[in-house]
Amino acid sequence: RNEPPDIDVDFEHERREEVIQHVYKRYGHHRAALTATVIHYRPRSAIREVGKVFGLSEDITAAMAGSVWGSWGSEMKESQVRQGNLDPQNDAIFQAVKFANQIMGFPRHLSQHVGGFVLTDDALNTMVPIGPAAMDDRYFIEWDKDDLDTMRLMKVDVLALGMLTCIRKAFDLFDLHEKRHYDLATVPREQPEVYDMLCKADAIGVFQVESRAQMSMLPRLKPRKFYDLVVEVAIVRPGPIQGGMVHPYLRRRSGIEKVEYPAPHPDHGDKDELYNVLKETMGVPLFQEQAMRMAIVAAKFTPDESNGLRRAMATFRNLGTIDKFRNKFIGGMTSRGYTQEFAERCFSQIEGFGSYGFPESHAASFSHLVYISAWIKCHHPAVFACALLNSQPMGFYAPAEIVRDAREHGVDALAPDVAHSDWDCTLERNTCGVLALRLGFRQIDGFGEAHAGQIAENRGYGYANFTEFVRRSALPKKALMILADADAFRSLGLDRREAIWAVRRLPDQHTLPLFEAQRMRELPTEHTAPLPVMPLGEHVLADYQTLRLSLKGYPMQFLRGTFDAEDVRTCKQIEKSADGDKARCAGVVLVRQMPGDAGVVFITLSDETGITNVVVWPRILEIFRREVMSSRLLLVEGNVQKADGVVHLVAERLFDRSAELARLAEDEVRPFQGRREDLAYQRPDSRTPRHPRNVRVLPKSRDFH
Repeated sequence: RNEPPDIDVDFEHERREEVIQHVYKRYGHHRAALTATVIHYRPRSAIREVGKVFGLSEDITAAMAGSVWGSWGSEMKESQVRQGNLDPQNDAIFQAVKFANQIMGFPRHLSQHVGGFVLTDDALNTMVPIGPAAMDDRYFIEWDKDDLDTMRLMKVDVLALGMLTCIRKAFDLFDLHEKRHYDLATVPREQPEVYDMLCKADAIGVFQVESRAQMSMLPRLKPRKFYDLVVEVAIVRPGPIQGGMVHPYLRRRSGIEKVEYPAPHPDHGDKDELYNVLKETMGVPLFQEQAMRMAIVAAKFTPDESNGLRRAMATFRNLGTIDKFRNKFIGGMTSRGYTQEFAERCFSQIEGFGSYGFPESHAASFSHLVYISAWIKCHHPAVFACALLNSQPMGFYAPAEIVRDAREHGVDALAPDVAHSDWDCTLERNTCGVLALRLGFRQIDGFGEAHAGQIAENRGYGYANFTEFVRRSALPKKALMILADADAFRSLGLDRREAIWAVRRLPDQHTLPLFEAQRMRELPTEHTAPLPVMPLGEHVLADYQTLRLSLKGYPMQFLRGTFDAEDVRTCKQIEKSADGDKARCAGVVLVRQMPGDAGVVFITLSDETGITNVVVWPRILEIFRREVMSSRLLLVEGNVQKADGVVHLVAERLFDRSAELARLAEDEVRPFQGRREDLAYQRPDSRTPRHPRNVRVLPKSRDFH
């Protein structure tokens, strides 16, 4: 093409800054700089800033911004304002929404690109302006990244990928605990049991195929070899979906539809010209390279025209330039004998690539990581869960669901504890010699890594008791209280309530060293009244407040009686329901996903029996936007839909039942029927006087998980 290549390189997301500094050191600040990117107004930022101009308070603009899904949308609707419990006819609100809609898409500010490095042979500052960034040791070009193409400057994208960090940490765990060394090239290939797992959509945490859309596709596509994963990664994308290519491919793959390769009129070309382009995908174009090749072969684009089409399809650059190729592309194909319908479908796919292009080479690279992450999950679920938790934030699922999934795969999970935990989650052998997952201090909200280091550094052969721990760890009282709230002193003989009171008895300020030893010796001799055992429901609620998960129980199990009385089914019952059944299901909201700007929302609900996948169509979303976006515990009424082993609950009505969660700290709790080794969590005799609760009610602004 006689132009600089487009180079993207993915690195471990925790080491990206190390790579950036290496580039600066290798090439020097006079020959290397990050490019800039123009940030445009989106609904959230537009309404917040315009609201200030019209004197709206922060809570009002936050309520309106909270009704917007992500950064999608080109305008704020009246229905969204009403969902925020506001009056759209109020003069100030009306004017703010009006002007916010007008400025959407306008440039807002110039920002630093996530990792686009411009490298030159000569001094870069002789061609473009360079300035220091807000971050230390970073310099950037004060031009938008798209301007670099005009100047024919080479850009290398230094990108971050969380799954690379996860896989590297998993390999380190293999070295440490199994004494086996793996890398990206030595993981055993094409194992049937790995594909069996993926065909069942058992893919939580697996790279690229853990979204609801991908997990719905897996049982339908049924991957059995590596190239199937390449197709799986690429098929759930705007290009193939908008082009109507997904269902024809699935029908052909399952044998329902005959595989055919469209051909031109015999007078206008070789009948096999598209066979050579589409043979790997059963005559259905799925990849960006195929779309470009079709433009050259079937529509007879010139090299310059095909390069212009490539630019218009460039990833994440929806510049509105694709449409100018429509007549040339469709007209070129139909003039040579291809049907109008097929030509339009092919161009619709190209339009989809205009917002997100996905080449086959990109899909193949990602599929490599799909297989490796699936192999680790399949054969070493404890290692996979540990590496995932230590690589957060990444992926779709909160730590609660990662741990839950690991336990369902036979992994023993152990709570954070001052005697055993490090900052990161670790693996340790249980009594059967099997690796178990020990949660790390990183899982405790508000607890610092430096404090975790103090605990590990001073642990030695262990802490004999709470008094010794306080003395040797030298943690501040605030850190001790966080550990007590997280129930991390069980190995020292203290449950959550006892530990909280033990910490509260400590003085707020450290005494002089001369008197410290005497004070610590006297602490155990204090006589305290016995505390009633904390109910299991309170324990679970407190666990979610401090750890974002609980190993002792699940919130919905304590509310099951309430929902049973309302004829609400469990997630397992939904899974066993017949296609077309009317059903109600309630659960904690784990994930909300809206692929692209299609308007369809996928919600994953979770209870003590499993998970349920909910589909919310755009018309339902407009009515129940607040419930969809803000509920922590959601009740859904709808129809069960079953196809190809995939079960969905298609929502018709939704109800926010988050207030029920507060009852875990108020009501009498029914006995827990599940597996539990620690009988100390049993509800004490009802004659035991109630003790003031030490559990805070979950704030509304924070997701329950």
